[in-house]
Amino acid sequence: MSIKDRVIEIVAEQAMLEQSDVALENTLEDLGIDSLGLVESIFAIEEEFDIQIPFNANEPEASDFDISSVQSIITGIKKLVADQKT
Repeated sequence: MSIKDRVIEIVAEQAMLEQSDVALENTLEDLGIDSLGLVESIFAIEEEFDIQIPFNANEPEASDFDISSVQSIITGIKKLVADQKT
């Protein structure tokens, strides 16, 4: 399964939606994911890909990790996974 597909699966689980209801341009807020759901999503993604996401749940706007859309999250994860392999 690709990173993109797995992230969409995790986000859909958190939002209690079907994967087909998650679009790349959606924000987590669009999908009904609150701050607790965001933290749970981050933990699930870290566990799935064995990465550490530079994310401060108390100050998400101060993070280097872009959570503005599903696509930006996928892009950030791909970079972290690639960096981990080097």
